[in-house]
Parts: sequence; C-alpha cells; structure tokens
Amino acid sequence: MSLPDWFRRLPWPILICAVALMLLGVAGIERGDELTGLGTFRGKQIVWIALSLPVLLVATIPSYRRWKSVAAALYVLSVVLLVVVYAFPPKWGSRRWIPFPLMNFQPSEMAKLALILALARYLAYRENFRQLTGLILPFLMTLIPLGLILKEPDLGTSLLFIPVLFSMLFAAGAKPWHLGLVVLLGVLLAPVLWLGMSAEQQSRVTAVFQQQDGGEMPGGDGYHLHQSKLVLSLGGVWGSQWTGTLLDDPLAYHLPACRTDFILCMVGERFGLLGTLAALLLYLVLYGWGLLVANRTREPFGRLVAVGIVALLAAQTVINTAMTVGLMPITGITLPLMSYGGSSLLFTATAIGLLLNIGLRPGYEISANPFRFGSRSGLKILRSAA
Repeated sequence: MSLPDWFRRLPWPILICAVALMLLGVAGIERGDELTGLGTFRGKQIVWIALSLPVLLVATIPSYRRWKSVAAALYVLSVVLLVVVYAFPPKWGSRRWIPFPLMNFQPSEMAKLALILALARYLAYRENFRQLTGLILPFLMTLIPLGLILKEPDLGTSLLFIPVLFSMLFAAGAKPWHLGLVVLLGVLLAPVLWLGMSAEQQSRVTAVFQQQDGGEMPGGDGYHLHQSKLVLSLGGVWGSQWTGTLLDDPLAYHLPACRTDFILCMVGERFGLLGTLAALLLYLVLYGWGLLVANRTREPFGRLVAVGIVALLAAQTVINTAMTVGLMPITGITLPLMSYGGSSLLFTATAIGLLLNIGLRPGYEISANPFRFGSRSGLKILRSAA
C-alpha cells in the first residue's frame, strides 16, 4: 500500500482519539505524582507512549491477514506464559508478571489479544458453532486462559474474556438462544464461582453492597471505594487545574493506585466533570468508529478481530469506570490507553494498530453474506489490491 493510500484510507478518528486519551492519561498521572509526592511516573509513561506509538503505526503496515497463520501459535504461547508466571514469587499478593531487566511483562495482556486472533481464525468459516455442541471448543479456548488468570488472582482481567467471546460468537452468527442458554448456565453456576474466589476477591464484591455515606471511614476495599468517589467529586465542574484544591487536608486526596486503576479520578480531580466527560466521549467515538470499521469489513477474519478488539477495550473501560464510582467491585483493572503501565499500553497500542489495519483493508475478501454459512461452495472470494 502506497503512503498516499495509507493516509487516505486510515480511520483517523480512531488514531486521534487514542493519542488524545494517552495525553489525557499523562496529565492524570502527573496529577497523581503531585498528590502522592512519590515517584515520577509521568516521565516513565511518556517513554512508554514513545515506544507504543511506533508499535501502533507499524501494526498498520503488513496486512492483518498475516496474523491468521500465527494465531494458534500465539494462543498456545500465551497459555504457556500464563503457566510460567506461577514459577515466580508473588508480587503485591499475586502472580501476574514475568520479571525482565527493563520491565515486568504481564502475559495476561498478550493472552487477551491472542484469544481474539485464535477465536477469529476458528470462527471465520465454520458452521458447527451454530449448533449448541459447536460452542464447546470456543468456550474451552476461552476458559483455559480465563481460569489461569483468575487463579493469579486477577478477577478484573479474567472478566474481560466473557464479553469478548460472546461478542465474537454473536458477530459470527451463533444463535442468540444458544448464547442465552449459556448465560443461564453461568448464572446457575455463580455460587460455584463464588466459592472458588479468594477471600480478597469476595471482599471486593461485598464492599460494593456495604457502601454508605457519612459515618466512620471504612476500611479495606471500602476505603478504596470511598476515596475514589471523594477524590473524583473534589474536582467539581472545572477541576483543580483552574480552581485549585478545595481541601487543605492531604489525606482527603489519598488514593492508592491513583495512577493505574483509578486514573479517571485523577483526570476528574484535575479537569473536573468536563474533563471526565471529555475522556468518556473520546472512548465513545473510538469504539463507535471501531464498530463502523467492523461493519464495513466484508472479510470474516478481519471483521471478527475488529469486533473482538472493540469488545475487549469497551468492556475494560466500562468495568474500570464503573468500579471508580462504586457500581462494580474493585477488580484491579486498568483504563485502556490512560492508566500507567508498559505491558498494558504496548498491547493496547498493538490492538488499536490492528483495528486501523483492518480499516485500511476492508475489501480483501468479499462475500454476499460472509456470516451466513449456508454452504461453503457458495462462498466467493475476491481479492483486491492492498
């Protein structure tokens, strides 16, 4: 693809929103540095952005269809790495990272993208998943990394695999009533899941239902929920960037993980309600345009990858923002593109690059109804120039 074609075809709203969210995240991290007085995470995040943007752009150059040939290998590698993490001592109470000299690598970030690619390859031209028994393999492919991540423990990341699976199955043409039966089965098995959760994970769920206004300062996970809502509200409409801090008590602004899990609170405190709404609007435009890319893509593998990426990032955004305001349990999940973290940002940038790649090449394979599997012989494939 020539450079002029690249500029003309690129879904610019996705790229612009992604860069804007990265910069907004840096501003929130900078505010977190000021309030905590510990570390200089802002400079480190700028370095990660400087590394991630080239990765994002490079991911748009070779055709995304090349990922199909390595999807299975990436999936197997990600599962192996999820097992390898258990060979290392726990850090902050969990085994999520493989230590390297320059960074701590988090295999679960790789597993999310690897699962999307593997599912897209499996579902692209198959008919069996339109039967109830045909859902077994896609669910097994999902439950293996989900279970390994849940055991780390990492409840938040493991929760992301479910909406990704259901979104891709629905986009591929699975029967809704089959998916409904699976949801019903999941609800019936919820008590088993509850018993399998650690005491810490259970306490995070119960903390949501024990919230109260006024009274003594709650402890444990209730403290995180209380402080996240307090710090977010202290920004008011305009934020401390323009009106200054409202309180002189530094403890009022104390918020653990303010530069990672609760980065939206830092943005809201610094830029107020308007800044928070601006961040949410950027996410809305990014994901809306991502679905538009999926809708315009007639090639099955590309469309499914696009749907999976949008479902993954959107679910992560919803869970993070909901836990910030106390609507969901604190799960230790980061906000895409905004939270501090190298592994998360690099793999999110790769996912965004793949989404742009698909938007650049919507017509590689075209069929009248690519997700209606009446007969394989009726599928016509047309190739167009990149």
